Amino acid sequence: MNKHIHDLLIIGGGPGGSSAAFWAASSGLDTVFVEKKVFPREKTCGDGIPPRGVHQLMEMGLEKKLNDYHRFNGLRALAHGKTLEMSWPEHSTYPQHGYVVRRCDLDQFVAENAVNAGASLLQGVEALRPIEGQDGAIEGAVLLDKATESEFEIYAKYVVIADGANSRFGRSLGASRDKSLPMGIAIRGYFESPLHDDPWIESSLDIQDRNGNAMPGYGWIFPVGNGTINVGIGLLSTFRDYKSINTSHLFEEFAHSLPEYWGINPDKPIAPPTGGRLPMAGSVGPKSGPNWLLVGDAAGSINPFNGEGIDYAYETGRLAANLIIGAVEHDDPAILTRYSGMLEDEYGLYFRVASLFGRVIGNPVLIRELTRIGMRSQPLMEWALRVMANLLRDEDKGFAEAAYQTIANIVRLVPDRLVHN
Repeated sequence: MNKHIHDLLIIGGGPGGSSAAFWAASSGLDTVFVEKKVFPREKTCGDGIPPRGVHQLMEMGLEKKLNDYHRFNGLRALAHGKTLEMSWPEHSTYPQHGYVVRRCDLDQFVAENAVNAGASLLQGVEALRPIEGQDGAIEGAVLLDKATESEFEIYAKYVVIADGANSRFGRSLGASRDKSLPMGIAIRGYFESPLHDDPWIESSLDIQDRNGNAMPGYGWIFPVGNGTINVGIGLLSTFRDYKSINTSHLFEEFAHSLPEYWGINPDKPIAPPTGGRLPMAGSVGPKSGPNWLLVGDAAGSINPFNGEGIDYAYETGRLAANLIIGAVEHDDPAILTRYSGMLEDEYGLYFRVASLFGRVIGNPVLIRELTRIGMRSQPLMEWALRVMANLLRDEDKGFAEAAYQTIANIVRLVPDRLVHN
């Protein structure tokens, strides 16, 4: 009996995998994607979808679905006793709003959308290892049906790896993280709050414990719109003592220091908080092989400025799908060699700027002074929001090079002993 060979096998059913599945299936490719858990499933995340992510979801025909969830207008920044509320900046491509959608809901309806486009989804199926082909290509994957504990194989002409930040499948193909680039650490939990439908997400830029002592990192509060808020705290590996940080302690202290208007009981999160590590700035590679591509968190496609990964997962999943569509149509795997260059063109300079800024963030004294200056000027902070959310307009693009040089000069002023690489 001849084995069936799909056009595309996708490892992972999260944002990157579901995006790739949707676009590939929509173009007629025989597409199958596998998810090791069963939807709905929880995922550690801030749950916020910024304008870039909203744009991708709208492109996939999900605007009506998003309207069922909490929409927010922009960011409220808190630091040094000051508060600034900033709407999302205007942009010719991206909407001027975001949504908060719990990942247990978001990932399920995006995956279902891919199925509706013609992709096949296998849930509760874990990719164990690649089926090796010739000259670095892979013929598919050995999979485990977790319900029956039985192994089976799926064969495909092309493979997209989208199994998240810890990407075991990617590592089996030789992918590894560049440790000179930042790693994020984050923890989040949910609390009941009377401001669950507040029109702003909130960021605390100079977080303190309940006794007023400064703590590393930044905190967030995202209203979910269902009676709860998502509360979290994150920091980068550029903080010199990050390996010794107890994130559970940070989370507890941050929850106790939230402004009273949130009305939470800091001792009673809805469930125990969860956390994880996030490779950033495109730090994982190689991102491609003869017939496979890495997307989303598996490729380290997370913004060091703010820890956003959902929008870049949707974008890289779409980019990977488009290249594979072309490779199938022209029977030319060499088309995939364009992938790394396209990622560099789209994100290279921006991620370098963000990584340099990460070194600044790693110095608590310096970042405290920079935020103190920033909070004095609404226009300055609105510009910073545009940069950090990667919402630069075409006319702003030249400014990225200037920002890179400016931040590079700041970094050079930081004593080496205060910077952790």
